[in-house]
Amino acid sequence: MRQWLNNWRARHRHPISLALHLVAIPMLPAAGVLAAVQLADGAWFLWWRPVGLFGLSYLLQWIGHRIEGNDMGEVILIKKLLGKPYVAIAPRRFV
Repeated sequence: MRQWLNNWRARHRHPISLALHLVAIPMLPAAGVLAAVQLADGAWFLWWRPVGLFGLSYLLQWIGHRIEGNDMGEVILIKKLLGKPYVAIAPRRFV
């Protein structure tokens, strides 16, 4: 677990990227909980709320990775499977 956390921290060094991730990551399980609650209540017509929360979460994380200059974890996995080059940890470009 420590190695995973150290690797994650190395990929999120810029303070703005880190802040975006600290806001965005909890949104993912919140979207799942919101979807489950809405489905249990029969509120199918509110599908856009958990989908929007999920999309906003990934948008914020994507912005963070653009700031960092590296690829998102899911993108790295797909690129690895396809044999494509990827940027796991970008060279430090900021002070």
